[in-house]
Amino acid sequence: MLKKLPVFTLGVEEEYQIIDPVSRDLRSHLSKIVDGAKIILNEQVKAEMHQSVVEVGTNICNNVNDAKNEIRFLRSKIVELADKQDLIVGGAGTHPFSKWQDQPITDDPRYHDIVNELQDAARSNLIFGMHCHVGIENREIGLQLMNQATYFLPHIFALSTNSPFWEGRQTGYKSFRTKVFDKFPRTGLPEYFDSVSSYDNYLETLVKTNCIDNPKKIWWDLRLHPFYNTIEFRICDMSLTVDETICIVAIIQAIVAKLYKLNMNNTSFNVYRLALIKENKFRAARYGIENNMIDFGLQKEVETKMLILELLDFIDDVVDELGSRDDINYVHEILKHGTGADKQLAVFQETGSLSSVVDFITGEFTKGL
Repeated sequence: MLKKLPVFTLGVEEEYQIIDPVSRDLRSHLSKIVDGAKIILNEQVKAEMHQSVVEVGTNICNNVNDAKNEIRFLRSKIVELADKQDLIVGGAGTHPFSKWQDQPITDDPRYHDIVNELQDAARSNLIFGMHCHVGIENREIGLQLMNQATYFLPHIFALSTNSPFWEGRQTGYKSFRTKVFDKFPRTGLPEYFDSVSSYDNYLETLVKTNCIDNPKKIWWDLRLHPFYNTIEFRICDMSLTVDETICIVAIIQAIVAKLYKLNMNNTSFNVYRLALIKENKFRAARYGIENNMIDFGLQKEVETKMLILELLDFIDDVVDELGSRDDINYVHEILKHGTGADKQLAVFQETGSLSSVVDFITGEFTKGL
């Protein structure tokens, strides 16, 4: 008799752009939005390094539907609080034309320390992402799942691409956010570790040698969280809409559940060299869901959209037990109509105006709230 899957709890973090409705530029909220939100949301909202960014996080959610309701609520509250300050809110991996040089840094010792260490790499890190935690009680199993799930990071990333512009330029990438973040140390695809003790020794070595002051400064695309019993997917651009965020979150949860199921049946997914997976990550950043990625099993190029459909087949046998089929099926809308990056580019092609792109981003942000 097949065992039921455990509850793969979810935690979702989103980083929002605070925007001036007249200039359409990013604008400091002077902590007023965060301070106002803390009265209602407590620790679910916090300031980020730049004053024009607000980060929210859900409570621990037992399923995708709970996560969807929380994200809707959090977006609604931040929009409401921004409106009281005559500001608006948007969701994208980068702002189409804001310059990082014009954006003040939040007055907080943590951010001062990062800027002091990383200098312009930190000051220019004006980017916005979505992070998804999946609960795994057993850290040893969590590490195995992290090693195996790394293969799927480019597929997830391709669906999330939503940052084609940077400082007023069309970059040629569907996600330029990752190129900006690459300047930080300890970013990119995660290293392979054969045991939790090996992983913990790595973290301890970095702390002991003053490379980092705490283990959270491992900023990989996927990490076994140093403090929580989760694996954290950090590769995604911030999404335009709730539906896009939740679709990607549901796929992430299903990948973890499927890999867990394989492990419990004494089998596992292949672990591929990072040098190979990096090729697919580049293609995802450059082309999003268009063009091709590499099927390493077949050792040939395959249309990215076909690989994503194959991923849906791979996770299909866990989706109903997770209760996320409807949310995962939204991926067909993304494959048909494009990612956030494709939609931003279409608006710019039609209007020739980056201000119109900002209006599109802020308009999409409130859909489904």
